[in-house]
Amino acid sequence: MSPNGSDRSPRRPMRRKLLQALTAGLVLATATGCTYKDFPRLGMPTPTTEEAPRILSLWQGSWAAALTVGVLVWGLILWSVFFHRRSRTKVEVPPQTRYNMPLEALYTVVPILIVSVFFYFTARDESKLLALDDKPAHVVNVVGFQWSWAFNYVEKVPGSTGNAKTDKNLAGIPNRFKEDFPDNAGGVYDVGVPGTRNPQTGNPGPTLVLPKGEKVRFVLTSRDVIHSFWVVPFLMKLDVIPGHTNAFEVTPSKEGTFLGKCAELCGTDHSRMLFNVKVVSPERYRQYLKELADKGQTGYVPAGIEQTSHEKNRETNQL
Repeated sequence: MSPNGSDRSPRRPMRRKLLQALTAGLVLATATGCTYKDFPRLGMPTPTTEEAPRILSLWQGSWAAALTVGVLVWGLILWSVFFHRRSRTKVEVPPQTRYNMPLEALYTVVPILIVSVFFYFTARDESKLLALDDKPAHVVNVVGFQWSWAFNYVEKVPGSTGNAKTDKNLAGIPNRFKEDFPDNAGGVYDVGVPGTRNPQTGNPGPTLVLPKGEKVRFVLTSRDVIHSFWVVPFLMKLDVIPGHTNAFEVTPSKEGTFLGKCAELCGTDHSRMLFNVKVVSPERYRQYLKELADKGQTGYVPAGIEQTSHEKNRETNQL
């Protein structure tokens, strides 16, 4: 009986709150709108490139490892709470344990092992994802600028003359990337503004067209500040840095129009730096390049800020 004469146990309100919290958590977990097919991806969209499953696998593995550690920690906490709680009848201080060297060593070794495993798989997948082929099937110079995107298609296109390797608008791109440019590639381009919209879907931003089943190298350059090129279902993004050229390759595996955005806070209108990626058949891709040439969009727009001294030194050391 409680001091005020009531038979109500003071633990009941706590149990009721715990039950309410568990119920709310269950509702939150089941009311997200995901189907059983979406659940294994743990929030990631359906991959649309041949490289994306590697990223998805790393994401799933990270969640599995984190959940395993979490369950272990939660179990130890609950075990301590229930089996080492203070007795109602005994008020003496329980035995105190100090300087348990095996236990302290375990606390040190286990986190090091966990971090080492994470590092290994992350470094392994990163090296694979950033590896570049000697001769990619297609090269697209993605140019970020406040507040939209430009796409230089480094291709041999009927009706476009020139040479991407010597074009002054591409002078900021390091020579190690230009070595893989096609010879005498006159190229075509497309430039967006924040108000540009995809004519088929109405989604904001310019549209980057890519061929299905053929490897594409993105050479990323900036005209002003740091941006980040992120095509959501590619599960891959990379910074677009002024004076420093980044590159990666993907092979689109699914036709359709997908959303892209800048993933780096780049200023006032960062939220308007959107674009679309339309994956089509190789035949339709070549037709699209010809359409750009017919509209007079031949050659290349300025790729961006030239290399910094640090980037030039890096290029010299890699030659």
